[in-house]
Amino acid sequence: MIESTLTSKGQTTLPKEVREALGLKPGDKLRYFVHGDTVRIVRPKPASALFGMLKKHYEGPPVSLEEMDEAIADEAAARFRRAVER
Repeated sequence: MIESTLTSKGQTTLPKEVREALGLKPGDKLRYFVHGDTVRIVRPKPASALFGMLKKHYEGPPVSLEEMDEAIADEAAARFRRAVER
């Protein structure tokens, strides 16, 4: 397990292993997904990286934006877990 310490100012340093797993360098942006008591850190991707990820036509029931956001966060976290486990 990888750990870091929170300072009195609410700051922490991302451990080297985390920076390497996400391919981060100074100045990169991070995105945080809070789901219950779990926080997932991901590197944002440009919209062009999403091309082709979805099926051409969605034929299920209508879903809310909140449900879409939750599904996206869950899939991003699953992909991150798979990448870390490699």
